[in-house]
Amino acid sequence: MWRFIKALLFLIILAGLGLVAYAYIGPLFFPADFAPPSQEVTRPVTLETN
Repeated sequence: MWRFIKALLFLIILAGLGLVAYAYIGPLFFPADFAPPSQEVTRPVTLETN
């Protein structure tokens, strides 16, 4: 049972490191995935006055 818990912890740590690496290195290799949407949004606003 202890082996299973150690293996599970190892996989969780490995997945966390992979996620952090993707967050830091991902924009260098996949810039389109990390780019914000580039469209202008115009909406009318009605302000109420007293």
